[in-house]
Amino acid sequence: MAETLSSLQDLKDATSTPASEAPVYVQKLDKFGRAYATGKRKDAVARVWIKPGAGKITINGRAFDVYFARPVLRMIVQQPLVISKRVGQYDLMITCAGGGLSGQAGAVRHGLSKALTNFEPELRPALKKEGFLTRDPRVVERKKYGKKKARRSFQFSKR
Repeated sequence: MAETLSSLQDLKDATSTPASEAPVYVQKLDKFGRAYATGKRKDAVARVWIKPGAGKITINGRAFDVYFARPVLRMIVQQPLVISKRVGQYDLMITCAGGGLSGQAGAVRHGLSKALTNFEPELRPALKKEGFLTRDPRVVERKKYGKKKARRSFQFSKR
């Protein structure tokens, strides 16, 4: 391993070996023919199972329109399906926990994108380009001692 490279040609020959190729993504299904993924956003965690079907979406045992009543949240959840042109082709079974509705919608979008990638690996470039496979790292800043909140100080009084 400790060979000495004496010229630029030796260096070129040493680095021209195809050691690192692009990873090949394969379909990952369970014994029921479903793809599973976990999505996270803020404090919310969403577990998503997808399987081919009529487009039925169930979240925590409730209908999609009932759980996410606001149209903006429904739009956020369906973005990966719209981008990949798969609306109405998959049945989704989702379990959400933690955070608020907005964080849960973001977590479902993240989990659904990952599950779609597990079911159809060729969708990965389109979903990655839109940024749906990247976990949003922003979380609530913790409260510090000597402060009223994370950054807010107590009111200053000179006397």
